[in-house]
Amino acid sequence: MNPSPHEARAKRGSRNRPALSRCITVGVDEFADDHWGKKPLLSPADSLESDFSDLFSSEAVDELVSERGLRTPFMRMATEGQVLAKDRFTAPGGFGAEIADQVSSEKVLAEFAAGATIVLQGLHRTWPPIIDFTTRLVSDLGHPVQVNAYVTPASSRGFDPHYDVHDVFVLQIAGEKRWRIHSPVHPDPLADQPWSQHSTAVAREAHNEPVIDEVLRPGDALYLPRGWIHSAEALGDTSVHLTIGVSAFTRADLVAQAIAKTRADASLRSSLPLGLDLDDPDALADVLAETLADLVAAIHSDPVTPDAAAASLARRFTNITRPEPVRPLATVAGLARLDAASVVRWRRGLAGRVGASGDTVELTAGARRLSLPLVAQAALEQLLLGEATAVGELPGLDSDDAIVVCRRLVREGVLVLGA
Repeated sequence: MNPSPHEARAKRGSRNRPALSRCITVGVDEFADDHWGKKPLLSPADSLESDFSDLFSSEAVDELVSERGLRTPFMRMATEGQVLAKDRFTAPGGFGAEIADQVSSEKVLAEFAAGATIVLQGLHRTWPPIIDFTTRLVSDLGHPVQVNAYVTPASSRGFDPHYDVHDVFVLQIAGEKRWRIHSPVHPDPLADQPWSQHSTAVAREAHNEPVIDEVLRPGDALYLPRGWIHSAEALGDTSVHLTIGVSAFTRADLVAQAIAKTRADASLRSSLPLGLDLDDPDALADVLAETLADLVAAIHSDPVTPDAAAASLARRFTNITRPEPVRPLATVAGLARLDAASVVRWRRGLAGRVGASGDTVELTAGARRLSLPLVAQAALEQLLLGEATAVGELPGLDSDDAIVVCRRLVREGVLVLGA
């Protein structure tokens, strides 16, 4: 029996996640079992397949700061952990570009020379090599990703010991930076549980022996699960590193869906008793016990189904991630020439599902829902695997029908032309 498209994707993904594999020195399965969300992983450059010079460089920093017309919040600066006011490094851009919050290369030079750290934010939206890498990494991880760069002058400390509410991969691009990693004081923090809520405990833990105390050099990589306390200090020359933030979906997201569905239960929408003393725990005890019992009963009587959970998380994923960019002019030109020999593939980072419905097949692609003839189902399932395929070789369709289907999907931004 042939594997289903889902099984085929899972099997291929377990052994081939190329963007993720660039950042770790262990196998993908070992990383998933032993490190993801559990403990840090230090990956030295001499054990990785390639460095990160194709993604970013010191020259890229200068180009972004001096030539790309960046505006806040795509850049910020900090000194000894304190973020600078934006007017310290921004100014109007002159005739034809009078907007006041554009990055001023002269002001950046003055602040950087005085010891301030440059933070380039949202590089997954502004720097082409990182845009492409991020799209692939999102597909590998199945979670939203953002990328910032931290450019720290020699012997300067960027931010005080803290933890992040998202997982991070650190990729050292240039210079050297000493990282001190300490155990969590609040494991697996959620987005609304920042380190500042536990600042005393974080400061106390930062005085203990670190779990990792290492100098990262160009090509080295470090993975940190959310909640792990860290601080870093540049050594010698200017340090440039990428911080890849991963906003992982959590079990709490599934719990929230289950609880949200109970809003349909009338008993759980009823008012609390008249005159209840809300400051009295004893007065609330019976009401709380009854409410929790009703909550459990409501969850069991009308549970969240896997289909509903998947649809909800997929909508959220689509809203907070961006698939591979499309090129409007090149796409329109390519559509005019599209024939059976043309090569198409599924747009990277675009979530998709196929399901038969009567005499049609329903395609969900990101926020789009498209209906196509049922005969196109095998072709759509093939395209969902992500491999580049000649239009005329799609299963279940003759060449003319395949051209019609692919032309529509390219125009809709579901497929892209070329390998």
